[in-house]
Amino acid sequence: MRFSTTSSLAISAILAAGIPALAQNSPGSGPVSAENVLYEPTALEPTPERIDTLTLPEGFEIEVFAEGLGNTRMLAVSEGGNVYVTRRDEGDLLLLGDGDGEAGEPRTVLEQPDLHGIHIAGDRMFLATIKQVMTADLADDGTLGELEVLADDIPDAGQHPNRTLALGPDGALYLSVGSTCNACDEPDDEHAAILRIPLDGGDRSIFAEGLRNTIGFGWHPQTGEMWGVDHGSDSRGTESPPEELNRITEGTHYGWPWCYADRQVDQFIAGLPEGFDSKDAFCETTEAPVATYTPHAAPLQMAFYTGDSFPEDYRDDAFQVMRGSWNANPPAGYEVVRITFENGEPAGFEPFVTGFLTEDEGEGHGQIARLAGLAVTPGGAILIADDQNGMIYRIRHTGE
Repeated sequence: MRFSTTSSLAISAILAAGIPALAQNSPGSGPVSAENVLYEPTALEPTPERIDTLTLPEGFEIEVFAEGLGNTRMLAVSEGGNVYVTRRDEGDLLLLGDGDGEAGEPRTVLEQPDLHGIHIAGDRMFLATIKQVMTADLADDGTLGELEVLADDIPDAGQHPNRTLALGPDGALYLSVGSTCNACDEPDDEHAAILRIPLDGGDRSIFAEGLRNTIGFGWHPQTGEMWGVDHGSDSRGTESPPEELNRITEGTHYGWPWCYADRQVDQFIAGLPEGFDSKDAFCETTEAPVATYTPHAAPLQMAFYTGDSFPEDYRDDAFQVMRGSWNANPPAGYEVVRITFENGEPAGFEPFVTGFLTEDEGEGHGQIARLAGLAVTPGGAILIADDQNGMIYRIRHTGE
């Protein structure tokens, strides 16, 4: 399989098998001291002049769709083009205008503490807080009908409280529940997992596990296979561990917290997986990622492109927000990347929107956005949300 190795502002895309092995602990030994890099680029104002320096492929343009919105997190767009964005800090859901037209004045259509995850399927909306999963009908005017609680006992939050969810091809709801910690043996198996919630009244189950925090996931439009990009652990230096692109299948364990990349043992975590006398033996039973990406780039919302306005070779590829590092020097992320697919299989990572991360001679790194949400509009544009500055950008193809 061919993978791109394009490099731009800490971009790299490498095969999981190409990750060099680290020294491994003997069974039951304590962790090796981790390198804790703390480095955040300076937050800069996203002025028109700075926005004009953003780089996209030829034929594409980016513009401000909406601004002054506060803590804009996850995005969803209805079939009619209405744009919705969850605001975690404000605890509400905003309705904007037509994603292919004008944003208009934002309206609050729901007040809900800890609201984060959102998904729209036809005339139904699904929402997730730390503990709850809810659904409601969408009215013609874009407002919500009465909320129905589908689950109110999702495991507690901890380090990763930001649930995301989506309706699968099988008609069940899938919910990502991140880990409570950086790297630990979770006491609750529903943490660091993708949960499957039947909508026909059946019991929810653990669909896949060993996923530290897979906020961005979806199903390939042609194959129906589930894909997600998982966050690697922190405090392991700038160059390790990588973010992971996984083919997510039922009943599979993806290694966290004991393994990463090509089933390599995490040398920094103490103890042993239950039922195993070595971490090596356990890691051999886990599923390696199909590909890896720059460590600490911080993948958030992902969407497969099913629109018609981009060039034909973009169709059925995925777009992934990389929020950006706080623990890598040089910094990683602060970008949107394209995951190209060939015959249903991932073929590489390519930079799509870069330039949110800057480097001024003598002044170090700066950034003009911490990206979070990403969605495709009915007209084929892409929207991305910056929760640091309360902005939503729109990307359109204007060339041949």
